[in-house]
Amino acid sequence: MAFSSGGGDGAPMADINIIPLCDIMLVLLIIFMVTAPQVSYPIDIDLPQPTTTPPQNPVEPPPPIRLRIDGSGQVFWNDNPTPVSALRNMMESEVQRDPANQPTLEIDTAEDAHYGVLAKVLASAKNAHMQKIGFVKK
Repeated sequence: MAFSSGGGDGAPMADINIIPLCDIMLVLLIIFMVTAPQVSYPIDIDLPQPTTTPPQNPVEPPPPIRLRIDGSGQVFWNDNPTPVSALRNMMESEVQRDPANQPTLEIDTAEDAHYGVLAKVLASAKNAHMQKIGFVKK
């Protein structure tokens, strides 16, 4: 009999069947994993659009801006130490020189650099309307 203890005396089974409980818990775990909100912070980026016509008069691009972030959080603008608070004004002045032909911002970070400093630099570049941003890998 399914509910007997197996001793043959007809006594009820004293063990708890936990298989249905495990099945329910696994289903609930999967449901919570699927429906949990993903933690993400979107960044709006304006990507260049493809064109079929080449530019009429190619203009020589200005020299790139080399921005380096070291492990201590110090920022270097073309190898000159610069405070993070001054970056936005410097970037805006570079953009205002020729908005159609902006210099490329080449960002180089040390392996032990803090992400917060890089986030401030990227926010400054976005607020200054810089369109050409690249990361240098050494």
